[in-house]
Amino acid sequence: MTRIPGTDLDIRPLVLGANTFGWTADEHDSHAILDAFLSAGGSLVDTADGYSHWAEGNVGGESETIIGSWLEKGGRRDDILIATKVATHPEFRGLSAENISAAVDASLARLHTDHIDLYYAHYDDDNQQIEDMAVAFDKLVKAGKVRWVGLSNFSVTREQKWLEVAEHEGLASPIALQPQYNLLHRADVEDPQGYGQLASEYNLALFPYFSLASGFLTGKYATRDDLHGVARESMMAAYLPDDEHEKAAFTVLDQLREIADDHGVEVTSVSLAWLMAKGVTAPIASARTVDQLGPLLAATDLTLSHDEVRALDAASKLFTRD
Repeated sequence: MTRIPGTDLDIRPLVLGANTFGWTADEHDSHAILDAFLSAGGSLVDTADGYSHWAEGNVGGESETIIGSWLEKGGRRDDILIATKVATHPEFRGLSAENISAAVDASLARLHTDHIDLYYAHYDDDNQQIEDMAVAFDKLVKAGKVRWVGLSNFSVTREQKWLEVAEHEGLASPIALQPQYNLLHRADVEDPQGYGQLASEYNLALFPYFSLASGFLTGKYATRDDLHGVARESMMAAYLPDDEHEKAAFTVLDQLREIADDHGVEVTSVSLAWLMAKGVTAPIASARTVDQLGPLLAATDLTLSHDEVRALDAASKLFTRD
């Protein structure tokens, strides 16, 4: 188990990403995934008010609605921690105080709950002052609608300012950061002035998203051609902008497969175990079927040796300077 800094909560060190709910996983499958995750000792589920407005026929809020219907059918609210976010729902874009106040009420209604455990500012809003956003989130905590605050997709400078404002003004201070971090996207966290350093300095949780590089690091793909027609093709292709990166990315996969074979586990498990070895609080990973959940959970029981971590570091060295 892993303690979430700034709280009294211990979690199995894997966050279930719910971005698939209402997109690639229907309500029935999503409910089954939630049941299986909690039965396996998982507890923290991560969603956003905007998930999944990008899918054909969706309007935003589908993921929250599915989690809400699961809770309404008897889901164990006391056993689940819900993290959601504000800024990207088509009806609630941005981080003005008025928008934050309206968006949280809409999320609570969809989720069929009276509180959100961890509420993230999803994307920075350059039109807003950090001080105003920090006050708006503090009001939600004081009202009992939100227990803790998190930040995602802000610059390190803006996140640090939020932390300084909260400390100086006695406001609810963020306890968690959610940056992108995986074997093919390392620099943002590992840079000396990056998110990892900020988390260490302020004792914040790190819950990285795209932990599996949008699925590329599951090991399903042996060549660039294998990506054609896949739902997340464009997202995975972003990690392969040129021949140098493409070659390096598949070298990383080769190293992952070698280590996975040595441990008798799937590539997915090794990819996530590498993140855990790097000291993150818990990576976020999603599943569209219950079967896909197994390798995610297996990562929490897998400890990589120092040599294995070094081998993966070496294979992915190119991605420390992107």
